[in-house]
Amino acid sequence: MPTRISLSEDEHRQISDAVAAAELRTSGEIVTILADRSDGYTDIALAWSAAVALTALAVVASFPAFYFGIVDRVLGLWSHEWTPREILSLALGIATLKFVGMMLLQLWQPLKFLLVPGPLKTARVHDRAVSFFRVGAERRTAGRTGILIYLSMREHRAEIVADEAIAAQVDAEVWGAAMAAMIAHIRDGRIGAGMAAAIGEVGTILGRHLPHQPDDVNELPDELIEV
Repeated sequence: MPTRISLSEDEHRQISDAVAAAELRTSGEIVTILADRSDGYTDIALAWSAAVALTALAVVASFPAFYFGIVDRVLGLWSHEWTPREILSLALGIATLKFVGMMLLQLWQPLKFLLVPGPLKTARVHDRAVSFFRVGAERRTAGRTGILIYLSMREHRAEIVADEAIAAQVDAEVWGAAMAAMIAHIRDGRIGAGMAAAIGEVGTILGRHLPHQPDDVNELPDELIEV
């Protein structure tokens, strides 16, 4: 299984410094979360395994003589007459082996995530980001100005979720520049730099809509949260 991605102390400092700098320009409060994955996708692994098992059953039903012949040769049987019970046992045995084999193959994480449909990854990353936002940022600031930058590594997806005061003034499409700035660095393996770039873009956008006020206080932590 691949090693879990973890940022260095320097990268953590780079991100927290970027948050502190961005919040000097805005009354918004930026929270950053880095996740190894947003879901285990066990249901998808089971679905693929079931599909492979059912396909195997369909092949056995279409070409029974082929499989009977293999078993007869392996067991050294001559002109063996297959009973209904033996036929059913053979079919169930093949289906079970295919199911278990497919589950074992998906223990290799690159294959498992490759088999997850893209729209499903997007939906589950979004749901996970929203759940983290509700716990860590939503309505936790006096002016409801919290915003979450969420990056999920295995799915290669990111989300920006904003509280009411920000969402009322900034269309969701505006965050595209922050996403692009982040992805440009992450593709080169520079996760800390990518998140710092996104934070800078978010700070610039928020500064135009929710400029920093003299009485602003830091209500949410600047440090990156790894989950």
